[in-house]
Amino acid sequence: MSRYREPLCRLCRSERTKLFLKGSKCLTEKCPVERRLYPPGEHGRARRRILGYGLQLREKQKLKRYYEMSERQFRLFFRRAERIRGITGETLLAMLERRLDNVVFIIGFSHSRAHARQLITHGHFQVNEKKVTVPSFIVDKNDVISFKNKSASNETLRAIVDSNKDKTVPAWIEVDHEKRQAKILSFPTREDVTFPVEEHMIVELYSK
Repeated sequence: MSRYREPLCRLCRSERTKLFLKGSKCLTEKCPVERRLYPPGEHGRARRRILGYGLQLREKQKLKRYYEMSERQFRLFFRRAERIRGITGETLLAMLERRLDNVVFIIGFSHSRAHARQLITHGHFQVNEKKVTVPSFIVDKNDVISFKNKSASNETLRAIVDSNKDKTVPAWIEVDHEKRQAKILSFPTREDVTFPVEEHMIVELYSK
């Protein structure tokens, strides 16, 4: 996967919404989206009306950037969602929510999704007591996500978990901060995805 090396806040401004790519900074007044809610660049302030294909493309780009995925990886997830019985758009969102890097971030065990991916690839996490080093790993119902024994005693990682004890966690996940682990209680529903996205536009885009 190619790595995006430009300022991450430019992506948020391009989509005119917070993608929460910079962790806690996104919740402060230092967030550029709070001060400049228009696309970056010389013509960012110009009024541009987006219709049809442009709207569909923006929704896809917004969701892809929110989960920090490459185009190829995002398309693979969409094709997998298509093959599953149900509403494709909602199935896609549920799959993306169940990515291990996303789960590690939303339960407060990392600063951001990028940080979560780094920790996972470095072997700090295990699922059902088996080490997992693939950030795109899809967690299942009743799976238990935890730190490896050595990582659980790491002072830096312990500090991250302790600083996020008050973080709101979705109802489909149960977090035990003392044991530094989380259990998947159920599959996420459409209501659990609070990020503003119109997934039907993404389905229409890939269906062309």
